[in-house]
Amino acid sequence: MEYTVLARRFRPQAFGEVVGQQAVAQALRNAISAERVAHAYLFTGARGVGKTSMARILAKSLNCPNGVPGEPCNTCDVCQAISVGVDVDVLEIDGASNRGIEDIRSLRANVNVKSMRSRYKVYIIDEVHMLTREAFNALLKTLEEPPPSVKFIFCTTEPQKLPDTILSRCQRFDFGVIATPAIMQRLTEIAVAEGVEVAPAAVELVARRAAGSMRDSQSLFDQLLAFGGDAIVAADVHRLLGTAPDDQLIELVGALIARQGGRALELLNAASESGAQLAELADQLVHYHRDLMILAAGALEVGLLSVSEDCRPRLAKQAAAWGLHAIVAALQILSEAKGRMKAVTSARPLIELALVRISLLADLEGLGRLIEQLKTGKLPDATVATLPQAAVSRVVQAPVAVAATERLATEALQGTPAAQKKSESTAPLAGDSVIPNVEPPRVAMAWVPGRESEILSQVISELNDMIKSHAKNIASAAIIGPNQLVLKIPKVYAFSKTYFDRTESLAKLEQAVSRVVDFPVRVTIEFEETPVAATATVESNAAPAVAGRRKPGGDDDSFVKRVMQVFGATVVTNQQG
Repeated sequence: MEYTVLARRFRPQAFGEVVGQQAVAQALRNAISAERVAHAYLFTGARGVGKTSMARILAKSLNCPNGVPGEPCNTCDVCQAISVGVDVDVLEIDGASNRGIEDIRSLRANVNVKSMRSRYKVYIIDEVHMLTREAFNALLKTLEEPPPSVKFIFCTTEPQKLPDTILSRCQRFDFGVIATPAIMQRLTEIAVAEGVEVAPAAVELVARRAAGSMRDSQSLFDQLLAFGGDAIVAADVHRLLGTAPDDQLIELVGALIARQGGRALELLNAASESGAQLAELADQLVHYHRDLMILAAGALEVGLLSVSEDCRPRLAKQAAAWGLHAIVAALQILSEAKGRMKAVTSARPLIELALVRISLLADLEGLGRLIEQLKTGKLPDATVATLPQAAVSRVVQAPVAVAATERLATEALQGTPAAQKKSESTAPLAGDSVIPNVEPPRVAMAWVPGRESEILSQVISELNDMIKSHAKNIASAAIIGPNQLVLKIPKVYAFSKTYFDRTESLAKLEQAVSRVVDFPVRVTIEFEETPVAATATVESNAAPAVAGRRKPGGDDDSFVKRVMQVFGATVVTNQQG
């Protein structure tokens, strides 16, 4: 006797047997009872959630001569033929292999042929999104105005690939994923029908693994029944799927929370030697950290994906100890590692690297509090004492730009080794006191004639890149009005004058001046009329007040003194004429 797989033997035969799709079943049942059946239906949803089964049940309900409205009898010849897919009036078409325009033209030619023994001729097109654009265009007119005795049922997992012209002509029903408890109940019924004893923990593992697909769960369960014999326990499921037990997962993540990277690697090695596959273990770790994330975020009613509900208290304790920020960072690291594992032949170093990086994550909750306190200008000593030394030193020694501190938090959340290495290199020596380098707010410079050189020096110090090098060639500045400033450039630096003649360059310079004096200022650039020979004299007298224009010597020049002190240099004056 030929064996039939579970997914086919236990396929739903009535609306009430379709697990997890009660709303769709009720809507279709009522439409048949009220004789308000549409000419075209679109069933969408993930794989294995009952789309094609529902299409067959709808076809049976429409054509069954013995059933009550909305319920087929499942005993007549029509129902039995539709159930196995051989009825002459219910045509099931695979959209993946019959996707061309010629196939649709053949369908259009047969649409007007009256059904042979049933009330309706029903076309069920599975994976309809695979049809070509030309095929959709050929189907469009027939779909809009089909003969009264013809019904179309389209099934697809990717409705976004269907043209809007097709979608607008169908009644659409979205099939949701099936809840894990509903899958467990159905698998338990199948186990009883098959006369096999299956532990509830094993049923739960299979149901979780199916990720909302009834067909996937039945396929796995069929494989498990062949693998485990008459009595099946959770260990059989783990050996079949290559996954790690719940206790092993909890212990591994506990080592990460305790920042014991070596212990985590040892547990990973033990799981691998006991039969766990690295790809499956990576999936489990991603789902585990997802469970920690929802618990840390306060979503206490959301179901767990990685472990059984009995483990919820232990996961809640871990989530509270670790903190939401660290959990999110760890989940990002694992997700990146899992994505890269698909492109390499040896994935073990990647998952090991991910575990070590997670074990090095700092106290990101405390770092977040530190950022908030820096924004308010306060940094209590108690907060500093609770943070890792490397993180504190990196934050407090940086110039007080809150944006820089936030970038540090982002690097820490992503767990980048470069950020950690840089933070460790900047850590203060033992015994050094950690003092926040808080810069006082800047006071606007006075807009007073006679202080132009000071204003210009401050403006140049705030510029950068190309505009700063050109601004250094400005010889003098003059306030000529309440908000007007004239800057003069010697003719020998005509290229700088040309640079500032550009609108965008002049706008940047005006913005810098406005920031220094704290009100809008209009800047005009002119040539310095002083002869070239005299220009040197003017520069020698004015240069100390303007940043970047200093004479090559001079003992009273503070900048030169600093250079001499750093490099151990001396001033040499060229005596040649």
